Amino acid sequence: MKKVIVVLLVALFSANYTTLQAQEDAGVLNGIYQKMHVPNRVPVPFDFLREADVMWSKLVWRRIDLREKINLPLYYPEGTEVIDDRMSLINLLLYGIENEGLKAYNPDDLNNEFKYVMTYAEVKDRMGGGNDTLTMEDPDTGEMITKVFEGSINPSDVKLYRMKELWFFDRERSLLEVRMIGMCPIREYYKQDDVDQEDKKYKQLFWVYYPDLRPLFARTEVFNSGNDAERRTFDDIFVKRMFSSYIEKVSNVYGNRSIGDYAIGLEAMLESERIKTEIFDIEQDMWEY
Repeated sequence: MKKVIVVLLVALFSANYTTLQAQEDAGVLNGIYQKMHVPNRVPVPFDFLREADVMWSKLVWRRIDLREKINLPLYYPEGTEVIDDRMSLINLLLYGIENEGLKAYNPDDLNNEFKYVMTYAEVKDRMGGGNDTLTMEDPDTGEMITKVFEGSINPSDVKLYRMKELWFFDRERSLLEVRMIGMCPIREYYKQDDVDQEDKKYKQLFWVYYPDLRPLFARTEVFNSGNDAERRTFDDIFVKRMFSSYIEKVSNVYGNRSIGDYAIGLEAMLESERIKTEIFDIEQDMWEY
């Protein structure tokens, strides 16, 4: 029996050594093994849902602040940096729009977020990367001339996201569930002439349809502070609700007005918590004891 165990261990060691040797021959690894799991992942499909099984539903808009500690993996690596095949959420969205055929939708239509498709050039322009024309004096001739300066985008300006989702109760599975519909990055910036940075500006950049995002999200890693061997993906983060957010609007008779239209400060936060509690109470109210 001992001889059999020794033979198996030797064979296993030889197989691992051969695999590592082949990887080293192909190139230098930044680690001890080649990552195969995450790059080949596909999103787990949602359960089939019939309209007749939806007993109750509510459209909800949330806001995610990437400066909260639990949301930091969505913000870093900062800027345009890529570390160990990881990139920030905004850089992944920009990559998908430019290279993966991901559609970006104009956010100016408040009642229909997925109506007008934007080009990548329009996306860059909304991020401050468009061309800027300035009139200045020529130092040699003294004449006024016009110069065109190409702007550059700063992904680090995106610190907030809006999320649109649908909460519903499925009577077939007796389950309260949520499906994400889309997300919209929000740029936080100051104007160039605001030297003291007293007037902070916010600008919605574009909407993306979440079902179109899932294949790209499922094969892109997100940092896990507790275990480098168990890297989560962006799809894991959002499907498993591993982020912090607060409700800023729900569907209503007033044309989808936001909480900020009738409450501010602490009252707005309490209203957000009240709506969240009301949604979760729906599932309990469906049962009979």
